[in-house]
Amino acid sequence: MHVKFDIRMKKGNLLILSMAVLFSSCASEFNRVYKAADNEYKYEYAKQCFAMGKYQQASSLLQDLVMVSKGRDNAQECLYLLGMAEYGNRDYESASTTFKKYYSSYPKGIFAEQACFYIGQSLYRGAPEPRLDQTPTIGAINAYQQFLDIFPDSELRPVAQQRLFELQDNLVQKEYLSAELYYNLGGYFGNINANTESNYEACIITAQNALKNYPYSKIREKFSVLIMKSKFYLAENSSEERRLDRYRDAEDECYGFINEYPESKEIVTAEKYIARCKRVTGN
Repeated sequence: MHVKFDIRMKKGNLLILSMAVLFSSCASEFNRVYKAADNEYKYEYAKQCFAMGKYQQASSLLQDLVMVSKGRDNAQECLYLLGMAEYGNRDYESASTTFKKYYSSYPKGIFAEQACFYIGQSLYRGAPEPRLDQTPTIGAINAYQQFLDIFPDSELRPVAQQRLFELQDNLVQKEYLSAELYYNLGGYFGNINANTESNYEACIITAQNALKNYPYSKIREKFSVLIMKSKFYLAENSSEERRLDRYRDAEDECYGFINEYPESKEIVTAEKYIARCKRVTGN
C-alpha cells in the first residue's frame, strides 16, 4: 500500500514538475517574442496566441503593435483583433473603448459592422445587476440601438435586439425595486407623518413613470399593484382635510386595476380596498 502511494506521489510530482517546466518555457518564449524587434513576427505570434485562447498574451502584444501599424495594411485588423482579445480576456471596459476607436477610425472598414456590434456587446457583458447604478446599461442600450440603426440588415440584428430587450428589462427591474423600496418605507414610519406620505407618493410617481416609459413591460401588473396599494395607504395615513379626496382617488385606482387585470390574484385586495373607501366616502 505504501509503495503504491509513493508511486502515485512520484507521478503527481512529476506531472507538476512537467507543467512547471512547460509554463516556464511558454513564458520565456512569450518574453522573447515581446522583446523582439520584428513586428511582423510579433503580429503573427499574437494572432497565434489569440487563436489558442491566450487572450492576455495576445492583448499585450497587440497593444504595442497597434501603435506601429498605423498606415499599414494590417492596421484595421490589428486594432480589431486587440478589441477581440480584450473581450476574450473579459476586460470589457477596454474592449468597448477599442471597438469605439476602431469604428470612429474606420466607419467603412472591413470590420466596421462587427466592431459596432461589439461596442454594445462589451457594455452588455459589463452591465451590473438591477440593484446597482444602471449607467453602463444605458450605454449598452444606446450602443445596440446605434448598431441596429446603422446596420438594419445585419445577420447580428436578432442578437442585438434580444440583448436590447434584456437590458431594458434590467432598467424596468431597477425602477420596480426603487418603487417597492418607497412603498416599504411608507409602511415603516407609521401613521400620519410627512415621511409616510412622501414615500407613498414617491412610490406612485416612480411606478407611474415606469409604466409610461415601459408600457409593454412584463411586470406591468406589479407596478399597478404598488400604485393601487400606495394610493390606498396614502389615504389611510392622510390628514383629515386630504383624506376624502385620496380615498376617492384610491377607489378609482382599484376599479381601474380590476378592469385591467380581471384575473389577478390581487382582485381580492382591490375589492377590500373599495369596500373601505366606500365606508369613508359614503358612496
